[in-house]
Formats: sequence, structure tokens, C-alpha cells
Amino acid sequence: MSVDVANPPTDQRVMDLMKAQRMCNVWRMKGDRIVFTNGCFDILHRGHVEYLQEAAALGDRLVIGLNSDASVRRLGKGDGRPFNDQESRAKLLTALRLVDAVVLFDEDTPFELIKAIGPDVLVKGGDYTEDRIVGADVVKARGGEVRSLKLVEGYSTTLLVERIRKG
Repeated sequence: MSVDVANPPTDQRVMDLMKAQRMCNVWRMKGDRIVFTNGCFDILHRGHVEYLQEAAALGDRLVIGLNSDASVRRLGKGDGRPFNDQESRAKLLTALRLVDAVVLFDEDTPFELIKAIGPDVLVKGGDYTEDRIVGADVVKARGGEVRSLKLVEGYSTTLLVERIRKG
């Protein structure tokens, strides 16, 4: 006996760069304030969710630049990283209602993506000072805002991986 398993529909919020640019232009014409952040989001946890909630509250639309699998490996996050492939990570992010778009990028930094999207607000976690936030100069030159949000203490992928490995 065989069971047919339907492929889940692709979430329209996972976009390539061109579609993301078009969507951002439409949103901008409607007067929406676009917030951009980026990261690996390898194992989604409470710290990520609270960070994304705070980021989303800074505007009307939240766009996430998601490191591709190759990009995560080049960042040197550790053995076997990413644990979840880029399609799985994108799907988890789009399951959050507050996320309007996820754009995969393969470069080492999201600089070109930030230039193309032109967000009104650029957000990173509190472990980044403004002078270390890639694209901050581009966003500020356009009159945008750069924010470093406080991290949720005790919640990081690194800590979670350590706890799992120690048992």
C-alpha cells in the first residue's frame, strides 16, 4: 500500500531579491515602514522570537535576510552547522505571522541585499554595536535608522547547542 504525500505549498513570503525589491517598493508606495534584519536562525528559539517581535514593532513590514547554508558554513558557526537547511529555516521564519518576507543570501554579509531593499530601519542584536552593523552607513545615508536590540538573556543558539551536546 502506498500513501501519497502532498508537497506543502511554497510560502510566497520566501522571495528572491527581485521579488523582494518589488514588494518593498509596493509597500513603500503605500507608506509602510520597512524593517530589515538578517541572520542564520539555525535553531529557532525564544530569543529569536522576542528579537523578531521587537524588530517588527519598529515598522510595518519585517524583511529577513537569511544566510544560505554555504554562507552559514563560511561564518564558522561550528561543526555541522547549519543544523537545519536553508529551506527549513526559511519555512520556520515564515510560519511567524510577523514576518513579511524572507530573502536568502549567499554572500558573507547582507550588504548588497540591504542596498537593494533600502530599509527604513536596520536591526541587529545587542551583541552588535552600530559601527559593526553591516549596511548601517547605507541605511543612514538614506535617512533611515539603525537599531541594536537587547538580547534575551540565556537564549542563544550557541547556548542551546552546548546544553544539547552536554545532555
